[in-house]
Amino acid sequence: MMWGLMIIFALVTILAGIGAFTALKNKNLLGIVFGGGSFLVFGWFTVMTIINHGFPTVH
Repeated sequence: MMWGLMIIFALVTILAGIGAFTALKNKNLLGIVFGGGSFLVFGWFTVMTIINHGFPTVH
């Protein structure tokens, strides 16, 4: 169950990073704040899920 959650968190982290970078290029302050905040929060969730439950392997 946690593997699916980690994959979803990782995808959201990647998309939030792309969004924050795009907002930075366009000088959109609100986009930078929300994109960067989402990147940090979901990135933290992804890292902590990997640390606590291990990296998913194929059995």
